[in-house]
Amino acid sequence: MPELPEVETVRRGLQPALEGQKLKSVIVRRPNLRIPFPKDFAARLTGKKITRLDRRAKYLLMFMETGDVAIIHLGMSGFMTVLEGPIPEPGKHDHVDFCTTKGAVVRFNDARRFGLMTLTTEDKLESHKLIKNIGPDPTGNSFNEEVLAAALAGRATPIKAALLDQKNIAGLGNIYVSESLFRSGISPRRLAKTVKGARAEKLTRAIREVLADAIAAGGSSLKDHVQPDGELGYFQHHFKVYGKEGEDCPECASAKIKKIVQSGRSTFYCSNCQR
Repeated sequence: MPELPEVETVRRGLQPALEGQKLKSVIVRRPNLRIPFPKDFAARLTGKKITRLDRRAKYLLMFMETGDVAIIHLGMSGFMTVLEGPIPEPGKHDHVDFCTTKGAVVRFNDARRFGLMTLTTEDKLESHKLIKNIGPDPTGNSFNEEVLAAALAGRATPIKAALLDQKNIAGLGNIYVSESLFRSGISPRRLAKTVKGARAEKLTRAIREVLADAIAAGGSSLKDHVQPDGELGYFQHHFKVYGKEGEDCPECASAKIKKIVQSGRSTFYCSNCQR
């Protein structure tokens, strides 16, 4: 599933084509994805200007001049592509087209249909069931070591599981948690409540650095992620531990990267460097 860097890469790639543009038409080719489309989805967006394209955790937010907000989640395999010039005929899994008055088309493709699109209004966004329980965004100004430590305080679960909980921190997934824990020297087995003070400071810095590096590289393309211009992400070439089981640790070179399973998810780490 696309994580925060992949969704942020998509948002930035779509901005030039969508932000400030009016939608000439919105074509919805099926009644549902993971959930049904609102019956008036196309009607409420057609003829309206997109004032800004934002992101909350792993959700894209399309703000309209009317006060409506489209909430978009890419799911497991969804991606959005900017098409210009002669527009190709839609394929089997091309479910939605956002067509601007300037001729660009943003096409949403989702083979597995685990993505979703729905509508709310700007005044109800924060209380929407998909948004209301999401924690602070780790790329935002409100995220720091005090906020992180407070979110982890009293939690007797492994730090890996706590970081994957979207109520604690928004948008982090399996890849970037493993990479952040490695950079901060924290074992994924360590109890979350013990990550405070200097450890919380190191982890906060590592999370920010990993996410910034991943966004700069266009995200990670392991299976389905592509950028809106069709290019792949390249951060997978910079993984230090994720998927590196049995390889030499890039930091100490005296231990091998180990793999364990936590809450059904693969975790990669160096038992020598991470405590």
